[in-house]
Amino acid sequence: MKLYQRKMNDPAPAGQADPYILKAEDGRYYIYATGAKGPSLFSSNSLLEGWAYEGECLDMTGQKSCWAPCVVCMDGKYYMYYSSLDADTQDVHQQTLRVAVSASPRGPFRMIKKLLPPFSIDPHVVVNGSGIYHFYCGNVLEAERVGTHIFCDRMTDPITMEGNPVCVVKPTLDEEIFMRNRFKKGEHWHTVEGAFYFHVGQTHFLMFSGANYTNPTYFIGYCVAHGPEDADLRTLTWKKYPDEHTYAPLLCNTDYIEGMGHNSVIFDKGEYYIVYHGRDAGDAGIPGDTRCARIDRMIVDGEVLRVELTR
Repeated sequence: MKLYQRKMNDPAPAGQADPYILKAEDGRYYIYATGAKGPSLFSSNSLLEGWAYEGECLDMTGQKSCWAPCVVCMDGKYYMYYSSLDADTQDVHQQTLRVAVSASPRGPFRMIKKLLPPFSIDPHVVVNGSGIYHFYCGNVLEAERVGTHIFCDRMTDPITMEGNPVCVVKPTLDEEIFMRNRFKKGEHWHTVEGAFYFHVGQTHFLMFSGANYTNPTYFIGYCVAHGPEDADLRTLTWKKYPDEHTYAPLLCNTDYIEGMGHNSVIFDKGEYYIVYHGRDAGDAGIPGDTRCARIDRMIVDGEVLRVELTR
């Protein structure tokens, strides 16, 4: 179901793409979403209702086009990981991962530094007993299936990458083609992106989105690995579910929702919930980005994930 119900003359953006959910130390729920002028912030005292738009929460001085913010609380500070463009560039392939910090989940967040060179997008930062791990996306030009892949690196502290990334998810399906003949005739560009990690005991899940959100095959899928709860997440053996060559989306187009992808997950009151974007069927031609944040209950049954999809 839609997480935020936009009203007439609402100052909130039409959509909330790439929604990242956080329950902060103040007990309140927060959603951070992609925004041209900066990440959009929504909050509520209740997970399933009462969401309010709070505006943009990142100082975008010298930047534009913020994509896919992820916010993590460490040592009493809130760190936002995101990608953006320098204000003076027109090349979308210059999207660069950065980190910003705030004393509050509401912000204002202020950028500290760039973390990686372009093209680098879609951060998801995880803290476990063995360290801080950063999942992100980058392009691979020499591969059986060229395109955007998902990497994982360790961080030596909240603002420094270790510099030893490992590719953890790569394209293996035609349904993950972003665009045919994109840069070279006969060479199709593939995309797996939007990583989100969680674990249930020693079963580890790495969720991702495949293809282009305007494509009919765009979907949310996931990988499974097994190992200690505090494992170095770069060393786990990640396998797509059910296997590398079967298109079996957890979420994809229905008769009433299209473009479902780029999710986060929250465990609340004994239940798992998936938060993702999706536009109402038929909205693709409407000006602006109409991918709205949606939330549904997710069932975890061993290695199998299921979503109880609602309108």
